Formats: sequence, C-alpha cells, structure tokens
Amino acid sequence: MGHTNINKVTGAGLLITLGIIFGDIGTSPLYVMSAIIGKSVITRELVLGGLSLVFWTLTLQTTVKYILLVLQADNKGEGGIFSLYNLLKRRYPHLIIGTVVGGAMLLADGIITPPLSVSSAIEGLRLIDGFQDINTVPIVIFILVILFLIQRAGTSFVGKSFGPIMLIWFSMLAVLGVVSIAKNPGIVIALNPMHAIDLLLNDQYNFFLILGAVFLCTTGAEALYSDMGHCGRSNIRTSWVFVKLALVLNYFGQGAWLLSQEGKLLGDHRPFYALMPDWFLPVGIGIAAIATIIASQALITGAFTLVSEAIRLHFFPRFTVKYPTDVKGQIYIPFINSLLLAGCISVVLIFQESHNMEAAYGLAITIDMLMTSILLTYFMKFKRYNIILISIIMTAFFAIEGTFLIANLSKFAQGGFFTFLVGALYVIIMYSSLRGGKIKNGVIKKEDIRTYAYKIRSLSRDTTLPKYATHLIYMSKVKESNMVESPIVYSILHKRPKRADFYWFVNIEVTDEPYTMEYKVNTIEKNDIYKVQFRLGFRVQQKISLYLKNVIADMVQNKEIDLDPHYHAFVDKNSLGDFRFVLVEEEMSQENDLPIMEHTIMKIYNAMKLFAGKPEKWFGLDGSMVSQELVPVVVNPKSVSNLKRIR
Repeated sequence: MGHTNINKVTGAGLLITLGIIFGDIGTSPLYVMSAIIGKSVITRELVLGGLSLVFWTLTLQTTVKYILLVLQADNKGEGGIFSLYNLLKRRYPHLIIGTVVGGAMLLADGIITPPLSVSSAIEGLRLIDGFQDINTVPIVIFILVILFLIQRAGTSFVGKSFGPIMLIWFSMLAVLGVVSIAKNPGIVIALNPMHAIDLLLNDQYNFFLILGAVFLCTTGAEALYSDMGHCGRSNIRTSWVFVKLALVLNYFGQGAWLLSQEGKLLGDHRPFYALMPDWFLPVGIGIAAIATIIASQALITGAFTLVSEAIRLHFFPRFTVKYPTDVKGQIYIPFINSLLLAGCISVVLIFQESHNMEAAYGLAITIDMLMTSILLTYFMKFKRYNIILISIIMTAFFAIEGTFLIANLSKFAQGGFFTFLVGALYVIIMYSSLRGGKIKNGVIKKEDIRTYAYKIRSLSRDTTLPKYATHLIYMSKVKESNMVESPIVYSILHKRPKRADFYWFVNIEVTDEPYTMEYKVNTIEKNDIYKVQFRLGFRVQQKISLYLKNVIADMVQNKEIDLDPHYHAFVDKNSLGDFRFVLVEEEMSQENDLPIMEHTIMKIYNAMKLFAGKPEKWFGLDGSMVSQELVPVVVNPKSVSNLKRIR
C-alpha cells in the first residue's frame, strides 16, 4: 500500500489493518478476565463490575482517546510518539523529556507482549486430555525464536496472510461470545457503569489489583497509534467498529460463563477457553497461537519503525537499518531484533507462566500513555483547539491514566520492576546518544570552503600527484552552503593530499515530513567544487550514491558541469567517471578532561557506537567506493603543568 492512497477505505486496506494494527489489543481476551478474577472467589459483583470496567476502559481509553483524538495527531499520516514530537519540537523543545520516556517505555513493552500473548495461548494445551502437566516454557521459547528469525526475510511474505487469519480470530471471538451470552442474556446489565463504580468502592476487593488487571484490555492502543502510517487513519477507524464489537461480545461471553461458576475458584480454568466446546479446543488453541504470533509480529514491526525514527532524531546510534522488501514501512534492524529476542527469552525464563507476566505488563504502557497525553495536549494547543475543551478532555484522561499508573505501580514488586528497569535502560541509551552527539559536535570547528578554493583547485590541477578519484565526495554535517567541518579540509589538503577532478560536499537534512525528497546545489567553484544539500523525509531510505549520481547526471544534461576535459576519447560518453566517498569519523580523544557526568555520557556514547552500523551502510553506499578516516576530537584538553625539562 503506497502512502498516496492509504487513507482510502478499501476491503484490502481493512483486511491489512486487521492483520497489522489490532493484533496486540485483539489477543487480550486470552488473559484479561482471568487476571481480574485472580485468586478471588467468583462473585456476581466481581464479574459484572469487572466487565463494566473493561467495557468503559475500552470505550474511553481506546475509542475516545486513541481512535477519535490521538489519530488526529499525525505527522503527514505517520503516527507514534516520535512522529508527534517531530511535529512539535520547534515550538515546544522541552517535550523531548516526555518523548524519550514514552518511547523507551513502548520499547520496553515490546519484550513483554510477545511472551505474555504466546504463553497465554500455549497454556491452553493443558485443557486437553493428556497434556495437563505440560511444561509450556520450551514451546513458547521455540515459537519466539522462529518469529524473530524470520524478521530478516521481511514480513511481507507472511503479512499477506495476517489479515485473513485475524479476520477468522475476531469472528471466532464474536461467535464464542454470542453463543455464551445466549445462555445467560442477563449479563448485558454489566454495560451499566454503576457496576464498575460499586466494585471499585467495595472494600472486599483490592482496588489497585483490579484496575491493574482491567488495564490489560487497552494495552494495544499505543501500538495502534505507532503503526498508523502502515494503514491510514480511515482504515483503522472503520475496522475498529468490528474489532470492538468482537472484543466486547467475547468479554461478555466470558462473563456469562463466569456467572455460571459463582462461588467457585477459577483455579487453572481460563474463561477464554471455557467458551469452547471440547471438540473445538485443539482448533481454538491453534488459532489463538497463530493470532498471538501475529500480535507479536505487529509489536516487533512497531519497534523497528519506532527505533528507525529515533535514530533519525539522534535518540539512538546509527544502527544498521535494512529494507528486506519494497513494501512501505518494511524495515529490519538486526541489533534491535537480537535485543528484543534476548529480552523476550529472559521474560519467559524469569516469569515462566503468563499470570506472572501480567504483573510486569501494564506499568510501561501506562507511563507511555501518560506521555502521549502530555504531547497530545500540546498538539491540541498547537492546532488551536478550544482551551476549555482541551482542559476538560485532558483532565479526564490524566485522571484515568494517573489512577491506572498507581494501580500498576502496586504490582511493581511482582514484576513491574522488570519493565521499569528495561525502560530505564532505554532512557539512558537515548539520553546518552543525544547528549553525547551534542558534546562531540559542539567542539568541531567549521571552515568556509571558499577560503580554500584556490588551494583545492591547484591540487586538482597538480599532475605530479596520482589522481585519487574523478569525483571525491565528503559527507558533511554542516548545513550552511559554504561551510564544512575542519577535519574535512585537513583530510583533503594535509593528511594525504587527495587530487580529484571534482570535489563534492554532501549534507543531509532530515525533514519533519516523512517522504520529502529534495536537493539543492551550491557551486563554490564551477567545474570543481560543489556543496549538495539533500532534504530527505524521516521515513526515506538514504541511498546517497544513487541520489548523487542522479544529481550529477542532471547537471551534465543541463550543461552546468562539463566532464569532457577529464576523459580520453575511448571513455563512454555516458560515463560519469569513478566515485570515491571519504567518511571522516570523529573520535573522542584520550586527551580530554571532562566533568564526571559528561565523561560517563561519552563512555556510554562510544560503547553504543560499537553496536551501530557501518556509516557506508547508513548512507546506502557501496563499500568498494568508501574510505574511512578517524580524526581525534579534543573537547577539553588535559593540562600538563608538572612536566619539567632537565638537561
């Protein structure tokens, strides 16, 4: 689906949306009701109150906040907390704190959701005769390993089947729910919000434990927003009508069955599987397992999208980003894939059972939702919504999410600490990456290339030196059209004088829009020295050698540049000559004397660069045409005062 027709509601669009967007929220009926009942005796009040809370949470948090409000806050069709920040950063730079925390927490959630969803489905095997005591841990780990291994191939080959499978899944949820409700139609009184209020005010039950469990029904809403760019707002809103109906019917079906068990303990029973007749159980477990794999896939895709945006905003080092297929949004980040797999396996080994993972789940997402709410408030202000309306709406959401946050904090010791630690680790990485880059770039001096134009031109004409390349290209971080970093000038004229016919200085500006593809050329010295600035959207793959060749070919055609004097008669007229990219990589010198905090940040920054991709991969360059040079950077030189000369 190209981004041009993405907002048209089509049958295919709705099917793809079901497969990509609603996996996470769509598999929550597997564990939400059993988490609400927990170890309590099943009572009418608990069942009706729990159902009422689930219905109104889905309505207020998912439908009103995310489907109606947050999906409005898009950046040229792209969603997610980083896209939203990109839109607001010029006017409200302080929002960077909320963005880093929110993004880190969503990534932390990415290592809890796959194990929880897959474990919940596979534990259904224990309901089949002969499998009562099966250890599900090896099966869950095996499924997760396979899931992460197929990422490198790109998900389009499985993506086409995701939609139809999720259609079967949601239809199954609805049918099982309707059959169960038919046996006890009185369950629909749970729609009355008074049941929710009565349950929360009842001293018999732990207010926070119940709310923490209820929150699990809306956890996929944030991932839904992050993946908006894949399917478009209209397709998400239209398909949500069907998805919500299927979810509500299934929850109420589970409630109807729970009422028939009044006075008993839940034990090993799972209300979700209890709706299935015995003959259907193996099929139902199979469909559930596939649906949870798809839900995990949606989260992994979302994590890749999130990290690739974070890299362009300098929140992460430049990890290698691969594009396995031509499908829009199809990216693969090997380092993040390995990190997520290691995290998921750790979760399975630490918590073993899905009901233990439920405690770890929720805390990270509540924090992320609160951060999105903060950014949404500024977005509404930015779009000049009525200030009274903003205040009323956002006060309501902050109250709901604040309550959920306190509820999830009560599960901190049982497992919430784990996601919190993972989120904190991401925050440290993102802060160090951003701050470290600023410290390093702050000390690199800039030079006006025009003052060196005569020397460079003389070097170009000096036939006593061997020719280094026809086109010598340097990547420059400096935006000004006549300026470059001083290490680049040093590399051309001093380190090892590099004779070339043409010198190109290329700067890339990543724009706030997703798909910009523009460039401008500044001629510093005709037929000799040029500075090219590419303006590329934050979702555009950088293929700089290809783009630059197009620029030069256009300039030759427009007679702005003349290649003829540099070639002998036997060279093909269409040949542009050979290209050599020199990547000057600044490295923090050992001679620095930094304050302890900045020293620590630079240590983390340098350590992370070990995991980053090679610069040529990032710029889309062929390794055979790239040379790399390291230049030491001194921020604050160590003083040597006690060195004495002796005779």
